[in-house]
Amino acid sequence: MGHPKGFLLYERKEAGNRPINERIYDYGEVEQTLNAEDRKLQAARCMDCGVPYCNWACPVQSVIPEWQDLLYRGEWKRASDLLHSTNDFPEFTGRICPAPCEKSCTLYLHDASVTIRENESAIVERAFADGFIKPKPPKIRTGKKVAVIGSGPAGLSAATLLNRAGHTVTLFERDDAIGGLLRYGIPDFKLNKKIIDRRLAVLEAEGLIFKTSTEVGKDITAEELFKEFDAICLTVGAMVPRDLTVEGRELKGIHFAMDFLTQQNRVVSGHIIDAGERILAKDKNVLVIGGGDTGSDCVGTSTRQVAKNITQIEILPKPPDGKNSETPWPLWPNVLKTSSSHEEGCERKWSLTTKRFIGKDGQLTGVEVVEVKWEKDSTGKMTMSEVAGTSQIIPCELALLSMGFVHATHVGLLDKLGVKYDNRGNVVIDENFQTSEKKIFAAGDTVLGASLVVRAIYSGRQAALGVDKFLKTI
Repeated sequence: MGHPKGFLLYERKEAGNRPINERIYDYGEVEQTLNAEDRKLQAARCMDCGVPYCNWACPVQSVIPEWQDLLYRGEWKRASDLLHSTNDFPEFTGRICPAPCEKSCTLYLHDASVTIRENESAIVERAFADGFIKPKPPKIRTGKKVAVIGSGPAGLSAATLLNRAGHTVTLFERDDAIGGLLRYGIPDFKLNKKIIDRRLAVLEAEGLIFKTSTEVGKDITAEELFKEFDAICLTVGAMVPRDLTVEGRELKGIHFAMDFLTQQNRVVSGHIIDAGERILAKDKNVLVIGGGDTGSDCVGTSTRQVAKNITQIEILPKPPDGKNSETPWPLWPNVLKTSSSHEEGCERKWSLTTKRFIGKDGQLTGVEVVEVKWEKDSTGKMTMSEVAGTSQIIPCELALLSMGFVHATHVGLLDKLGVKYDNRGNVVIDENFQTSEKKIFAAGDTVLGASLVVRAIYSGRQAALGVDKFLKTI
């Protein structure tokens, strides 16, 4: 695919990021773009490697070598059509996906993977710019009605396919705008919300019905839902955050990461937040507890809010920098990852567990942490133990809990619908994405637990196939 000697002739060239001293003063997207000719040369680097491990690693099973070849040849429309054949929203994944495909690219063995994610983004942007992406409403309606509850990536994907299959689909969102995690969970400096609105305009023109500010189970009852719709697809995410129940948890200044990020996204979109409810890092020592992507987003947001100092801690050991023999190619590598937010300024610490929150007059002033060590037991399982004499206090007036999510919210809608849960609290489905209730299906983080946007998109597509199959039998 591409130029037969492209990987020898052209070095990997990334678009890069906007200068740090510029981007930290706004919420514009950090990543820059390459011109069309440079992008073609990057696509030319895709090898005819025989076994496309990139495709194997991609959660939506994107046929990467084929559209890389089309990009190299300048066939932008065909490249876009092929890209969209497995992924309804490449403009999202082209911006925020961690690109497992690139870690499985044969050239990753030489630390020079094809710039697959950036190439993907370039194709879809060119497709929008040249008018290749147009509404495609179904020619025939089946008369069947489907309710999709939750408008994150899984819900959007399921609703898109079901609508194009001719069913009348209503997408319910309890928030004031469609997008779920994409809208209010991911900072604008990673995903500009106009990118979401651009796609929504296409979907609405195709006949998809959006109902915002509607909490199913409250504004519309479960009984009404069953009566009005032939099938229901749950894509409500996994929004129950993992808490840290240690001494001092009740102090002011301790917040869940998603509350912090959501509020800032609302402010960027023009919402006015009451001063008494505003979560601000300005002039504060900030401690982010949790080392994942959400924690990184908290770092970047705190920087833009002009925090005094930012520290991020992680309970797990520091991953190796570079290669890791325990996760060899083509597996996803467990190695040190430094985000654009980390580059903007942040002290990172590993192997620390939180013992207690410390405060004065009800306000957080610091966090006591202690070092831990990890060792394998006789079964090979990693176990943690505290290191005596390593306790320290990290001064902080704002602590952001970013330790992941447990499962979907059970109380309310899910409990009322009567669906079953597994031992992790996720909704149980069968091979057709059908729950224990006949006309109810589920997808995305609701069944996977907190996962990647790209996995949610694939799950939504698969659930749509299950719903469509069911509707043809009734």
